[in-house]
Amino acid sequence: MKSPTAVRRNFRFWKSSAVLATAMALGITGCASPSASTAGADADADTADGIGVSLIIKTASNPFFVAMQEGAEAKAAELGIDLTVAAGKDLVDEETQIRAIENAISLGQDGILITPNGPSVINAIEQARTAGLFVIALDDPPNPPDAVDITFATDNRLAGNLIGEWTAASLEGEDAVIALIDLSAETNASVDFERDQGFLEGMGIDTKNPDLNGDEDATGSYSGGSYEIVCNQDSDGAEDGGRTAMEMCLSQSDNINVVYTINEPAAAGAYEALKSLGMESGVLFVSVDGGCAGVGLIGDGVISATSQQYPLKMAELGVEAIYELVTTGQAPKTTDGLDFFNTGVALITDSPVAGVTSLDSAEGTELCWG
Repeated sequence: MKSPTAVRRNFRFWKSSAVLATAMALGITGCASPSASTAGADADADTADGIGVSLIIKTASNPFFVAMQEGAEAKAAELGIDLTVAAGKDLVDEETQIRAIENAISLGQDGILITPNGPSVINAIEQARTAGLFVIALDDPPNPPDAVDITFATDNRLAGNLIGEWTAASLEGEDAVIALIDLSAETNASVDFERDQGFLEGMGIDTKNPDLNGDEDATGSYSGGSYEIVCNQDSDGAEDGGRTAMEMCLSQSDNINVVYTINEPAAAGAYEALKSLGMESGVLFVSVDGGCAGVGLIGDGVISATSQQYPLKMAELGVEAIYELVTTGQAPKTTDGLDFFNTGVALITDSPVAGVTSLDSAEGTELCWG
């Protein structure tokens, strides 16, 4: 993974020069911000004075990203970092994120923490890196992963594996009639195919291309019996999207007994669609997130199992990484064997199965966010 800081000691002097050049290329006018104009003068200072960071999240309407913002704000306040926050209008809004990246460049900031909303954001990220900003992806590694300097994220493939293994064991040999409720086929975000394909892999289903949703055989065998995939529907990771997606799936089959969802808001919507028809009984709902609301749904018997991730930790570590880079020149490193820094994942369920390590909802509540 390439790093613009690996071969230079005077990070802030180099950055301030690159910011000016990129600002001119972007057509940005006006004076540089105070932090950018003084960067060369205090390049060797081991303090947080003048360090500017932008946090650019997918949306401010999802508890996961709200928690991420809270974690970043708390750590920035602790370290004395000037944090700017921007959010897309929804989970696929790329334009707002692109404008926020351009704004970070024009401000002469030191780094960006971003949960990319799609492939169009990558060109703007490259502009930021050319301008000398250290760009860290959170939660969702871009495609390709080296489009950013490093990613702090859940191992989303493992998160999918865990709920897939749990589902296969919980079915006890029963045929699986599966509804897959994803994020968005349009963006093909890595978080989308990593979780979806990881889930199918965990069930023992051949996914064919592991980086592409929907190309697997619609029928076949899983580790415990036979399966049928009824649908792949997009939800945009939202509750109303999950409900609509589930309604579309039910138009294909009324025998669905396994519902995978990209996240817990989508799961809640899917459950309501089934409940409105009196069809929720006996259906396994599995998801990824582990927010307090989602863990509560496990306690209520709505969601059967979820893989819990830790957005506050992602954001805190990201802010700390940029602080360390600016003040000491030390860039963060990926986890051994991965192309990102793994911030951890745990299976949460109140129906444990042999061979799959899990925590119950009470334990999940102690670790949840939102």
